[in-house]
Amino acid sequence: MNAIIEARGLSKRYGSRVALDQVDLSIPAGRIVGLIGPNGAGKTTALKAILGLTPYAGELKVLGRDPYRERTAMLTEVCYIADVAVLPRWAKVSELITFTEAVHPRFSRARCEELLRATQITPELKVKQLSRGMVVQLHLALIMAIDARLLILDEPTLGLDIIFRKRFYEQLVGDYFDGEKTIVITTHQVEEIEHLLSDLIFIDQGRIVLDAPMDSLAERYLELTATPDRLEAARALKPIAERRLLSGAALLYDGIQHDTLAALGQVRPVGVADLFVALLGHARTAPAR
Repeated sequence: MNAIIEARGLSKRYGSRVALDQVDLSIPAGRIVGLIGPNGAGKTTALKAILGLTPYAGELKVLGRDPYRERTAMLTEVCYIADVAVLPRWAKVSELITFTEAVHPRFSRARCEELLRATQITPELKVKQLSRGMVVQLHLALIMAIDARLLILDEPTLGLDIIFRKRFYEQLVGDYFDGEKTIVITTHQVEEIEHLLSDLIFIDQGRIVLDAPMDSLAERYLELTATPDRLEAARALKPIAERRLLSGAALLYDGIQHDTLAALGQVRPVGVADLFVALLGHARTAPAR
C-alpha cells in the first residue's frame, strides 16, 4: 500500500536550533494518527513541512508529491484545521459556503448544508454572532464537505468545552472518516482521542520516540501495581518508569510478559497519557549512544 505521508531523514533547523532531526515516517491510507508531543517538540514544524509551508532537508512525499515544490496540486487533496478557526467575522455563513464552492473543486455545497442542518448554525448568521464552538463546527462542516484524501487537525478543539470536544470527534469519525481517508491529529487532550486512533506517534526534541499501531501497545506496554513487599522484585524487572502510590508503586514495563508481572501484583494496559510521560522521561534520561 502506498503511503499517504512518507518521510526519510526529514530535518529542519531554525538557526542553531534543531526543530526536526532525521525524522522517518510512513503513514498509509485509511488511518487515524495521533501526533503527540510537548510544546516545542517539533509537531508544528512537521505539520508545516507536510503542508508545504516551509522548506526542509531530507525526503518528504505527501500523496506522492513534494509538498513544498508541488503545494498547489497537493492541496487539492489535503484539508487543514488549525488550533484557531480563523474565519472572517463579518462574513455570513452562506457567503463562506459560496466562497469555498468557488475556490475548491472538490467542495460539495449540498454536503456542507446537510452537515450544518444538524447544528444551530443557519445561513444568515455572521461569524461574529457564533460562539467559539459554533465557529469550529462551521469550519469542520466546510472541511468535511471537501472530498480530500488527507485531513490534518492541529489542536482542533483547543479552548472548547468538553461537550463541544466530544461532538467534534463524534462528527469527525461518524460523518467524515470512511476507512479510506487519512487523518492526522495533534492535541494535548490525548485521553479524549486515544479510542479513535489507529496509530500513535510521539515526538520530542525533533525526534520520533514512538511510532506504533494502537493495537500493538497493549501487548508491548503494561503497568504493574506492586505492594511494598513486592516492590524490589518488581524493580528487578527493570521498569522504564515508576510512580508512587498511597500503597506501593505503579511500574511501567516495555516487553515484559503479562504472566511474569501478574505474579507480582495487579497488571493493566497503559493509557496513552501515562505512556507519553514515561517514554519522554525515559528518552531524556537515557545515556547517549
